[in-house]
Amino acid sequence: MKLSRARINDILNVTETVNRLKDIDALLDRVLLEARAFTNADAGSIFLIEGDKLKFSYVQNDTLIRQDRNRALIYVNQEMVIDSQSIAGHVALTHKPLVIDDVYRLGEEVPYRFNRAFDRSSAYRTQSVLTVPLQTSLRQVIGVIQIINRQDEKGAVVPFSREDEQVVFYFAGHAAAAIERARMTREIILRMIRIAELRDPQETAAHVNRVGSYAIEIYRRWAHNRGIPLEEIKHMSDILRIAAMLHDVGKVAIPDAILKKRARLIPEEFEQLKWHTILGARLFKNSTSDWDDMAAEIALNHHEKWDGSGYPGPIRDLFDPRFRIGKGKQGEEIPLLARIVALADVYDALVSTRCYKKSWPEERVLALIKAEKEKHFDPEVVDTFLSIHDVILAIKSRYPL
Repeated sequence: MKLSRARINDILNVTETVNRLKDIDALLDRVLLEARAFTNADAGSIFLIEGDKLKFSYVQNDTLIRQDRNRALIYVNQEMVIDSQSIAGHVALTHKPLVIDDVYRLGEEVPYRFNRAFDRSSAYRTQSVLTVPLQTSLRQVIGVIQIINRQDEKGAVVPFSREDEQVVFYFAGHAAAAIERARMTREIILRMIRIAELRDPQETAAHVNRVGSYAIEIYRRWAHNRGIPLEEIKHMSDILRIAAMLHDVGKVAIPDAILKKRARLIPEEFEQLKWHTILGARLFKNSTSDWDDMAAEIALNHHEKWDGSGYPGPIRDLFDPRFRIGKGKQGEEIPLLARIVALADVYDALVSTRCYKKSWPEERVLALIKAEKEKHFDPEVVDTFLSIHDVILAIKSRYPL
């Protein structure tokens, strides 16, 4: 069975949109969404190969979204061996798509079995499943996309068709190339972070991954509450994670004697440390994209405080030699995304062990954040953060402290 020209054009148009995305998580979200749209599927997952394991990398489930339970699932830290005992492992191993009408009725002749643990824990019923390898043009399998519970016009679960299999397989080939590029971009960013980590032991890859993920989820809920259009939310999410991950990159220009000091900084040292905000923003001065603008904005403003007691304060020219750090910006003078990253960064610093402190228990951290509402933090951002605390905890468990 050959795909129609119209169907192929649909896939190519979607692929063009996918190829414009920069962030790997935003890309996985869009790839999974489009694969489900092609097949009218209720749910789906993407597994990416890391080493000799398949890692559960992204999940969507419309049924659980309606119950407000999907976001935390995205950060489930689960992996499996690549073998024929699982459905995803079998597809990764054989490089061939697999269509199953009902995973609860597998015959004894097949080597794989369906793991019912997710259904039990979420009270979901998986039935029809289409699993396709994410395979590059060089026939390298980098992961697996699994689409779950195809629905008819009345919402009843039905089997996937032969055309569904072909459409998703064709789309997956294009998506695999985009995923490879996005993973390379993320790796470049993490290498920059590792350079910073050589200077500042606090700036670890796990820390920036958590801060980026916290920021994304806070922004998404904030934007949803404000009625921001979905396409704008998706665009902002695509560039926010990477921009947030680089919030402290300016510290590479701060002396080791300050960054690695275990004792409290004296006032003169703290004044010098404050300059990392300006030095970080300077790295993105020659802007070529909205990502550069966002990264500069966050780097410059993530230590501003809602009550005006933060730093570095208003600045017109990042390279003005006469500039002196003074009274901070206040309230909505501080850009929204910097206000979000400020909370994400402080939360993660408090729950983490540092050379100068032990990690704080979750209850103590939440109490401080509530106490700093309208002082350090934007009150609306605090409320948004607290409303998705289950997602925050899921992120924390995915990128261990």
